Amino acid sequence: MFQESKLAVLESKLSMYEDLSKEMLTKLENAVDKISESNSRIATILTKHDERIEQAIKTDDLILKMIEEVKTENKSDHKSVLEKIKVLEGKVEEIVKFRWLLVGGALLATFIFSQAPMVVDILTPDQSSGRLERSQ
Repeated sequence: MFQESKLAVLESKLSMYEDLSKEMLTKLENAVDKISESNSRIATILTKHDERIEQAIKTDDLILKMIEEVKTENKSDHKSVLEKIKVLEGKVEEIVKFRWLLVGGALLATFIFSQAPMVVDILTPDQSSGRLERSQ
């Protein structure tokens, strides 16, 4: 009887351990499932993150190309503007020369007109003095 009671106690403890191991196995399976889900979510997030990084790199490359194109275009525009400025400076110098020629011509004409009576007196003999000489 004593052995039967020991055997009954052992059987009940064994059944409790079996129940506990089934519970723990179920919990472990649930934990493994949750870890698998988390790993798949992390893999998805990493994939999206990698795609975004690749897109950022492509965008950066495109921006750098555009900057280089603008730089090249800016250089050519700068050269053409400098050439136009040189042409305009030449025209302005010609206008300044012409202006000084006009000012000099106007001054000469003014001087000639202001001195015209004296020049006329010098170039034309005085008729009144000629009459005096003839009458004498």
